[in-house]
Amino acid sequence: MPEGDTLHRTAAGLRPYLVGRTVTAARTGGPGAVPQIERVVGREIRSVEALGKNLLIRFEGDLELRTHLRMNGSWHRYRPGERWRRPPSRARLVLEVPGAVAVCFDAPVVELFEARAEALHPALGSLGPDLLAPDFDAAEARRRLRAPDRRDLSISAALLDQRALAGIGNIWRNETLFAERVDPLARVADLDDDTLRRLVATARRLLTARAGIASGRTVPMQAYRRAGRPCPRCGTPIRSDRLPGENPRTTYWCPTCQARR
Repeated sequence: MPEGDTLHRTAAGLRPYLVGRTVTAARTGGPGAVPQIERVVGREIRSVEALGKNLLIRFEGDLELRTHLRMNGSWHRYRPGERWRRPPSRARLVLEVPGAVAVCFDAPVVELFEARAEALHPALGSLGPDLLAPDFDAAEARRRLRAPDRRDLSISAALLDQRALAGIGNIWRNETLFAERVDPLARVADLDDDTLRRLVATARRLLTARAGIASGRTVPMQAYRRAGRPCPRCGTPIRSDRLPGENPRTTYWCPTCQARR
């Protein structure tokens, strides 16, 4: 599933071609076609932003378009008349503006709504602080991780809860826990404040580096999808498993470096 860093790069790639331009045509396809998508035709695109794992396109007249890519969705940008790299049958949303065509393929979530409804939106209204936001509130993220309904969660599961902190997914929760030598099975309640502070800071640092927001080299994977390979720190084979109560995402960790303290 694309994580916050991918969505921020996607928004940055679309923004120069969409923002400030007026929509000349719009259409949807596939299951769950967007009702009244024609309402955006003739409206100027005011912004293209990533919010957690969501991409929001805002139009004049207070309309918003939300896409969530889940596992297989992606946004492409083409010149008018250019051949698409995927079959048109897989296009969930097409927006045409002067000089560019933006196509969202395979996204299971595409919806149009009034801007005033964003605060009450079931997916957007409850999001925690966005790790890649310029005004990211680390203290609020730690407070949400400490919420009573998360105290008995494993820290591995809690980091994936978008209501606590938005934007982190399976790759970066694994890499964050590895970087800070934290046992993924440790309960949130058993971790001290300094550990939570380090985890939040490291998650933000790793996502920021991958999003291209900060300068620096590409962040190499240390644990994710390295099951059976030696730990880069101690040489112990990396383990992998689906932890109790989790969805099908897999956790990767070093049983030596991330042993319970």
